[in-house]
Amino acid sequence: MTPAEDTTTHATPLTPEALPPGQPLAWPVIDRDGTLLLDRGVILVNEAERDFLFEHFAPHRGDQQAPDAPQEAAGAGNAGALASARDMHLTLGALMGLRAQMGGSSGPMHPCRLIGFAPNEMLFVTPPHVDGRMVPLMPGENVDIVAIASQAVFRFVCSVETICQSPVEYLVLSKPGAIRRLRERKSIRVRARIPVRYGLGESGTGYEGIALARGISALGLSITAAWAVGQVGERLRIAFSLRSGDVVTPIETSAVIRNVQHEAGPDSPTTLGLELDQLSATEQMAMKVYVFDRQDDVLYWTGSMR
Repeated sequence: MTPAEDTTTHATPLTPEALPPGQPLAWPVIDRDGTLLLDRGVILVNEAERDFLFEHFAPHRGDQQAPDAPQEAAGAGNAGALASARDMHLTLGALMGLRAQMGGSSGPMHPCRLIGFAPNEMLFVTPPHVDGRMVPLMPGENVDIVAIASQAVFRFVCSVETICQSPVEYLVLSKPGAIRRLRERKSIRVRARIPVRYGLGESGTGYEGIALARGISALGLSITAAWAVGQVGERLRIAFSLRSGDVVTPIETSAVIRNVQHEAGPDSPTTLGLELDQLSATEQMAMKVYVFDRQDDVLYWTGSMR
């Protein structure tokens, strides 16, 4: 996906002195791009938590955000060749990456989506675009495809049967051939830098703190917080947003703490591995799309990364 344009809020930047620990916030705190960091009324526990906030984000007053500033939107290893496209269990809307074979295996995968099947297993997909223009393709040209199914990523080869312009642009691809399962989706992780609001415990309302997501997989997050916000097996309430192109998906759910790593002692910055086991179908797709957006080559999927 094309990264979103960098936008800046017109709100007033804050200094550490404006956020004294132990006192409820008089207004919400947002990041430079308008992302909500802390709700009004949240209490920073100590100076270490405040220092963490300013080290990783650019706090601004959230009650002065310009109308046009961004807001949170509503809203197994290789298994060998498979017999047919039906074995992949692809669904309409599935995210796919397309690359012309004549460009060689080092070219980027361009994102597109599955929009239909034919009885003979031909595929109908949206045409991939780069900088607002459709990627040049020719009828009869062979293309490599990487497709995201519910639990795995698949690679296969098709030929471009037809390029349609009306009533909308779409491609007709031949029945997939040489289908191979690349790996389980949940094993893929990508770097991230996303603010994550958290609340202690699974029940309750609101969020007491802010953490930084540094890694994301289809089912989990690796976050850094100012202190150890929980122990292995405990749950947190978390909220964050994922952006893919022009689409922003808010995610608000609970998470199980699977591992905790202290940098020094219990009160030092801590990295926590979170498993998100209560995602809606929309949230699951947003996680998968975010991960896929950050893969610019199919070799990344088949490498030894864990």
